Amino acid sequence: MSSTIEVVATILFVLAIIHTFSVPVFAKLAHKGGPHAGIWHLMSEVEAVFGIWAAVLLVFMAITSGVGSAVSYMDSRNFTEPLFVCVIMVIAGSRPILEMVKSVVRTIAQKVPVHTEVATFFITLSLVPLLGSFITEPAAMTLAALMLREAFFSRTRSLRLKYLVIGVLFVNISIGGVLTSYAAPPVLMVAQTFGWDSAYMSTHFGWRSVIAVFINASLATFVCYRDIIDNASKRKVYTTAEQERPPVPFIFMLIHSLFLLGVVVFAHHVAVFIGLLMLFIGFCSAYSKHQDPLMIKEGLMVGFFLAGLIILGGLQKWWLQDILAGLSPMALYWGTTILTAVTDNAALTYLGSLVDGTSDMWRYMLVAGAVTGGGLTVIANAPNPAGFSILRTSFPEEAISPKSLILGALIPTLIAAVLFLIPV
Repeated sequence: MSSTIEVVATILFVLAIIHTFSVPVFAKLAHKGGPHAGIWHLMSEVEAVFGIWAAVLLVFMAITSGVGSAVSYMDSRNFTEPLFVCVIMVIAGSRPILEMVKSVVRTIAQKVPVHTEVATFFITLSLVPLLGSFITEPAAMTLAALMLREAFFSRTRSLRLKYLVIGVLFVNISIGGVLTSYAAPPVLMVAQTFGWDSAYMSTHFGWRSVIAVFINASLATFVCYRDIIDNASKRKVYTTAEQERPPVPFIFMLIHSLFLLGVVVFAHHVAVFIGLLMLFIGFCSAYSKHQDPLMIKEGLMVGFFLAGLIILGGLQKWWLQDILAGLSPMALYWGTTILTAVTDNAALTYLGSLVDGTSDMWRYMLVAGAVTGGGLTVIANAPNPAGFSILRTSFPEEAISPKSLILGALIPTLIAAVLFLIPV
């Protein structure tokens, strides 16, 4: 039997999802100006949606059950993942890291017997998401989104192609992190409970993921080929100050990489990676000539989004777990894929891990479905808000249509779905 708080939390969760799909409407109201333009702008920030409705829930809890009850609930939530994503965005999005990855991608692209811009586009949509299995999905999303923003989104005028590419990016990031047991949030939530290590992930999920990622990237490259070639001559216009900036020395790339590695290694220890972030910010301030403005605001907003999702999602167990427990493996696979579109895939796999007496096939289908559907919406996978935050300025009124995102991600999602159903 559900409690009043759980029912209210579910109602607010549904309202938050509706709000997410209504963001373009609020963006249009904000651009009209007027005395309330500021509040409309706040309501149009996707990163703020779940945080806003989570705040409503906490106020309701404080009024009906007392402030102590609301505080106790907050204390019971684990906010390690939002903090980690925030920190990884700041470090992975720094100039030395970005320049290093761009240099590696450019070197590989120049050795491929196709147009360099086309090869760069393909590598960014394929190898960078797969790199997420080692540097974590949020880091891979940050790098890929920043590179695509400069190389593709800022050049093309085709809104249809933009939604196709962002759909492929979100799907490939979601499935590209399953080669190891620690990089993808939905895998991380169950790896210890299910006894899955990186060897298991590589042999059961990894090869399917690699094939799907390359097929999706190839299709996107084929469709966007002419647009990429036509816009290859469009370069970023640099100011005189930017032109005079010296290249980033290798030692700074190395130091930033060590900071990134430290955060990944200590991803479950908040005090450690927050301390590393403080040291990192201090280091960047000391050598500002080799830095671009850090993505602190963007990281905080994404962290706020994920924290709100955790607060609201933590009270959805009363209906979600019963649904998951009653499904056969095949029904679970497609059900989880669809449910992922309206809730975080890590939350789904966590709830599934609480179900007793499940088979190996049931567990495989649970996680496979969760990662397959991770690109359908902004809220489906933890790294998606990071990509959204970086790329939304390339869309009209800085708003990404949820409906168009689903359509853009539909084909790559189906491709991944078919591959994850291939028997061993």
